[in-house]
Amino acid sequence: QVSLVESGGGLVRAEASLRLSCAASGRTMIIDGTGWFRQAPGQEREFVAAIRRRDGGTTYADSVKGRFTISRDTAVNAVILQMDSLIPEDTATYYCATTNLYYKEMAYYRASRTYRYWGQGTQVTVSS
Repeated sequence: QVSLVESGGGLVRAEASLRLSCAASGRTMIIDGTGWFRQAPGQEREFVAAIRRRDGGTTYADSVKGRFTISRDTAVNAVILQMDSLIPEDTATYYCATTNLYYKEMAYYRASRTYRYWGQGTQVTVSS
């Protein structure tokens, strides 16, 4: 069992930055990949970014590439999503998720069905 808690969301103006954290507890040694997804009201959940534990491989949605950075903070067993140059279209509830499955192809980490454990989400609101 793995428990995930997201934090760092908030209300900011466009062009601001936010730093989301996904803290894992429980059987964290089984985690191979961590992903961030988001869901805006009335829309489907969409992939944002993912990181593979073994080698730090990353993948991003085209909509956030160059603005968001995913990384690991091994000291506190967390995965960080640094979000810069935020735009109103980034407004959503952000969820982190983990999987104990290893894939050579990073593309598999973009699918929500890859992940077993999910956090409760943190709200990000970007005003224009």
